[in-house]
Amino acid sequence: MTTITDLSEISALSETTLLRFATAGSVDDGKSTLVGRLLHDSKSVLTDQLEAVEHASRNRGQDAPDLALLTDGLRAEREQGITIDVAYRYFATPRRRFILADTPGHVQYTRNMVTGASTAELTVILVDARNGVVEQTRRHAAIAALLRVPHVVLAVNKMDLVAYEEEVFAAIAEEFTAYATELGVPEVTAIPISALAGDNVVEPSAHMDWYGGPTVLEHLETVPVSHDLAHCHARLPVQYVIRPQSAEHPDYRGYAGQIAAGTFRVGERVTVLPSGRTTTISGIDLLGTPVDAAWTTQSVTLLLTDDIDVSRGDLIVPSKDAPAITQDVEATVCHVADQPLAVGHRVLLKHGTRTVKAIVKDIPSRLTLADLSLHPHPGQLVANDIGRVKIRTAEPLPVDSYADSRRTGSFILIDPSDGTTLTAGMVGESFAAPEPVKDAADEDGWDF
Repeated sequence: MTTITDLSEISALSETTLLRFATAGSVDDGKSTLVGRLLHDSKSVLTDQLEAVEHASRNRGQDAPDLALLTDGLRAEREQGITIDVAYRYFATPRRRFILADTPGHVQYTRNMVTGASTAELTVILVDARNGVVEQTRRHAAIAALLRVPHVVLAVNKMDLVAYEEEVFAAIAEEFTAYATELGVPEVTAIPISALAGDNVVEPSAHMDWYGGPTVLEHLETVPVSHDLAHCHARLPVQYVIRPQSAEHPDYRGYAGQIAAGTFRVGERVTVLPSGRTTTISGIDLLGTPVDAAWTTQSVTLLLTDDIDVSRGDLIVPSKDAPAITQDVEATVCHVADQPLAVGHRVLLKHGTRTVKAIVKDIPSRLTLADLSLHPHPGQLVANDIGRVKIRTAEPLPVDSYADSRRTGSFILIDPSDGTTLTAGMVGESFAAPEPVKDAADEDGWDF
């Protein structure tokens, strides 16, 4: 059996050189061009990919290759010159590996920015130096704050079109930083760039000697990314119960899933939620090998001492560190569907691997992005709205605050009639936390 002696060793093993980051910004701010420039100048583009881009660019009458085509893969994206879907790309430098999500800028596709940034540790928000901070910039900053993205980069793009003037950059950086600070964004790094010309993307700019900070790639390579597993709330959403019932394993019963947070150890006392039954971990299988401990993002199978009822959708947690179980969920949400979300709507709430019926009991407020004020009791949220909701579920759910756990503090609301994803939610308080509102009685339908 593989043995790990202490939590400091676990923390050392968990340190990663992988950075997940997302790009965001308004339409035509140059997100795809920036990503293409990063890939091209960091030598992360295969020869045949570059040749295909050069060929497509020539067919469009362009002398130089359009690096945005490295990420805009859909035909509609290339025809319109905009990003529609989230484009994921992997690349690496000698110092770090990267998974990037190039997200759309059009307000219609803000929902895709939520998807791309939900697992990001850093978000690059682009601003056109000619236009400054616009409403979509504020929306993306608000989403980054809601999703608790720990690092935000403000990339002031197209500096070549404003004669590389320091005053233009300084004014935009000051306005955005003040807004982001009010949202509670913990860290903002502002970088003046020209994605088209390559200024301050991978190589320092020869046109902005007044700027002494890092390039975009240098910041991506050096920003601290750490996972202190010793102090996480350990959580394992059960995805599958493994029972071979074979001659070799007649009594084997394991509970498989990906660890959402924290560390599990053999011999640890655990509780299965929502039933509340307790037992002890008798074994941990990782890729078919028994281990003494396993931690965040590893897919494992837990073996339990007692033969208790555990099924898909249950949550295994340390008995000494169990989350609260509730049927009343208060959260900040970003509505992503075209149809509105209204008070009284019957929905399905998916939390981890568990899906339950629920009712939208109240929508206490909607956020106004321009000044971060709250519009009280709007009655409904429409596409791309950010607001507070109060939901009653048919069954108890073990939920964490999103501030404590991005994985087990998040959920989605689903239309039960057709399976459409309606809303992405973050449990607990946020920068837009309203005063509590008393529920109105709901006498018919799904009244839990």
